[in-house]
Amino acid sequence: MSTDIIDTSDHVNDRPTDRPAAGDAPADAPVPSRTDKLGPGHFRVIALLMASAFTVILNETTMSVALPPIMADLNVTEATGQWLTTAFMLTMAVVIPATGFLINRLGTRGAYLLAMSLFTVGTALAMVAPGFALLVTGRVVQATGTAIMLPLLMTTIMSIVPAHMRGRVMGNVTLVIALAPALGPTLSGVVLEPLGWRGVFGVVLPISLLALTAGILWIRDVSNRETQHLDPLSLLLALVAFGGLVWGLSGLGEAAETPALINPWIPLVVGIAVLGLFIWRQIARQRTDSALLDLRTFLQSNFRLAVVIMAISMMAMFGTMIVLPLVLQRAVGMEPLTVGLLMLPGGVAMGLLGPVVGRWYDRFGPRPIMIPGTAMVTVAIGAFAFLTPTTPLYYILGAHILLMIGLASVFTPLFSAALGVLEPHLYSHGSATINTVQQVAGAAGVALFIAIMTIRRTALEDSGTATADAMASGAGLAFGIGALLMAATIGLAAMIKRPENDGEFSGGH
Repeated sequence: MSTDIIDTSDHVNDRPTDRPAAGDAPADAPVPSRTDKLGPGHFRVIALLMASAFTVILNETTMSVALPPIMADLNVTEATGQWLTTAFMLTMAVVIPATGFLINRLGTRGAYLLAMSLFTVGTALAMVAPGFALLVTGRVVQATGTAIMLPLLMTTIMSIVPAHMRGRVMGNVTLVIALAPALGPTLSGVVLEPLGWRGVFGVVLPISLLALTAGILWIRDVSNRETQHLDPLSLLLALVAFGGLVWGLSGLGEAAETPALINPWIPLVVGIAVLGLFIWRQIARQRTDSALLDLRTFLQSNFRLAVVIMAISMMAMFGTMIVLPLVLQRAVGMEPLTVGLLMLPGGVAMGLLGPVVGRWYDRFGPRPIMIPGTAMVTVAIGAFAFLTPTTPLYYILGAHILLMIGLASVFTPLFSAALGVLEPHLYSHGSATINTVQQVAGAAGVALFIAIMTIRRTALEDSGTATADAMASGAGLAFGIGALLMAATIGLAAMIKRPENDGEFSGGH
């Protein structure tokens, strides 16, 4: 992770930003905000948060490779085994809306220790699980900690980083978001051979313990805590609404392949209906500043536009991440290891480009980066629409790298431009909203791409088309529709404005 984002040489002896000596403020006291620079104490907090976020997100994608040996060892079917991923996604979807409240109530230190404690306990449970039920329980506990970590990272950055440096720091968040998922399957593949599937969790456990210990020693609050009480009804509505949406959308994609035990339209319709009640409840409680998820963030046009662009981009990214490996294995005939290696350069390129794009954002603002970025994503997904069983390897590699570079050019300025227009007390709620949209849109993208591909493939197979050609044609139609959806974001990106306080420090809390 890049360390050139912060210059601490001018103020290495600044007492307010370092750890307290004897007689200083307690470890959980808020750190005084600076006017134009970020001190070494702040840098240490952000670096630890980024390293922790990298660890928990890396863990999220290890199951894609580890699932087959887990199924064989614990004697479960593929449909049952998929709950290791589905339960993780559902937990993320229902916990993230509450993270704004948690971060404001517990503070930076309390939220971090809760997140890493949950993640560590979940990892230990999964590692020693004697059966599938306890393994799923461990994944759910892991997911609860993971759900808190990324909103906490983004909120902390917005709270203590001067506005003119936020692009560079947010660029490192893109590195975490992109590189960790790309390396997860690779790490899992390396560990599985000598250590088995329990070793995947065993490798992560000491890292999470180290991060938890470092947090106990170093993490301090960077904002004042709020004292509003948790609204149980809002929490219940969030659980049903977002859980129903993710469950239903995930089920739509799976139902296109095999009949579902429960019609996915049932949780989807229930989720949409309860989402309306959740929104009504939050608007009512905003009058007393006690909303679980404060929706006044949507009063800012930049934030509204960013959420729409984020939703479409996440649909495109997750849909492509799931469908592309399928078509490469089933239609082009690649081995899983070859597919993983083929997609690794794009993920690495996206991660390493994040800090660079962040510096460009600080200098030029969002539009000169996001407009070509959205265009690149559109072109790359459109290029996948022409995949055939004989498509050259270099064509696939080039299109995937272009896709990842384009996404890096979208996400980094998007986070900064969306959160930069909010009032400081809404940072945590804005972060929670963006991360909630990511989960729901990701599930929607997978469902849309899989359903389109399967319906088209089945129709062609029934008419006598070879399976490989039918698969490629079905995936091509899904990519084509995805490209059309993504094309709409080019115009939306042109409407994103640079936050008025960019270039000057907008304050902590």
